[in-house]
Amino acid sequence: MKTNSLLKRISKNPFLRQSFGTLFLRIFGVLLLFGFTIFLTKSYSPKIVGQYDFVRSFLLSIGSICLLGFDQSILYFKGKLASLNALEEIKKIYFKMVVMLFFTSILALLIISLISKEIINNYFDDQEVYLILLKGAATLFFYGISTLNTEIFRALDKLYIAELFRNIIKYIPLIIGSVILFYWHKENYLVDVFLLGFVFLSIISSFFVFVYFKKMRTKETTENISSKEVFLKSYPIAISGMAIFLLMSFDIMFLKKYRNDETVAFYSVGVKVMTIISVIILTINITISAKIAEFFSSGNKAELVKIIRNSSRLIFAITCPVIILISIFSERVLSCFGHQYVAAKEAFLILIIGQGICSAFGSASIYLNMTGRQHIFQIILIVTVIINFVLNRFLIPVYGMTGAAIAFVTSSFFWNFVVAVIIYKKDKIKVFLN
Repeated sequence: MKTNSLLKRISKNPFLRQSFGTLFLRIFGVLLLFGFTIFLTKSYSPKIVGQYDFVRSFLLSIGSICLLGFDQSILYFKGKLASLNALEEIKKIYFKMVVMLFFTSILALLIISLISKEIINNYFDDQEVYLILLKGAATLFFYGISTLNTEIFRALDKLYIAELFRNIIKYIPLIIGSVILFYWHKENYLVDVFLLGFVFLSIISSFFVFVYFKKMRTKETTENISSKEVFLKSYPIAISGMAIFLLMSFDIMFLKKYRNDETVAFYSVGVKVMTIISVIILTINITISAKIAEFFSSGNKAELVKIIRNSSRLIFAITCPVIILISIFSERVLSCFGHQYVAAKEAFLILIIGQGICSAFGSASIYLNMTGRQHIFQIILIVTVIINFVLNRFLIPVYGMTGAAIAFVTSSFFWNFVVAVIIYKKDKIKVFLN
């Protein structure tokens, strides 16, 4: 009876229906990535997997710089235009963003092509790195377009299409390509297939964008948002986004330099398993983010405290059992990817337990952004990136994967703790589990 009642509530409530639909797609995406990672690590050599993870980290970090925060600011402009009843102007903003993305991508490609091949290869002590980075740089525009288009779908209220592209469709070219390469015994082309996948994704997602734009009614409006305004509203978001991606990339870059591709592969598997916990935190935070902004703006502190407290408890209640189970069966989890991946056990445990500690900070990661303190959050993240860089630089040459895990967890704990302290000092609200 209770189950039937819950299902009826979900079916009648658009918000609940949408939330559960989004959660389902996100979970399915995590399982798809998990399954693909098992196939990849069992079918491909750790060296090739390490090259794939290296270029993936490169795209995440440099791609976030080239995007200039457009993937997030497009949602800001959507809200502004909707309040002015001028939503059709989003087309012009989109094309301005595409033009700026094209120029930043070309600039990144030129910079990398102008750096001496010997300097890059000698720095990483690998004669294949320069070519991999050059191929990655040539793909930056397509990567940026596919990422921007996914957020355009959200801005146009095509939420299920956005989640399909974000969690499922973006993996399809790589999965199909890697299977074909495996059976053709052409595993060395994995990086090329991964990068070409973004060319395909940019084309198909752009087709959907143009179809949706064509269906939008067109009318003359007095609103004219300049390229300068688009840039000025976007780049502060880019700083925070870039900082997050750098935190996820420095360890890979330094492991590549001071160890080898195999070590990168072993460590990256632990990071990917850790994303399961991250998805739980992210999903709950996305659900309550609008409410935090609403209660803060209206001065309803009682409800604000209540939703923060409940979200912290829910996040910890869900993540804690998952962390305990993964920690107990860590060797079995890692051996699913191949017996050699058990070498990452110590680093893996540090990452998982560290993520569990950080989950106790609940909604600290979104609170400042939802309450108009984005600039404070940016400063904290910039300091965190510096700390993370220094820790990785000195720990990885000595401790390898374990040093990378310590650097990541220490940095994550630092910014969560600082944010929690600032929130308490400014608003007297405890985001930490209590």
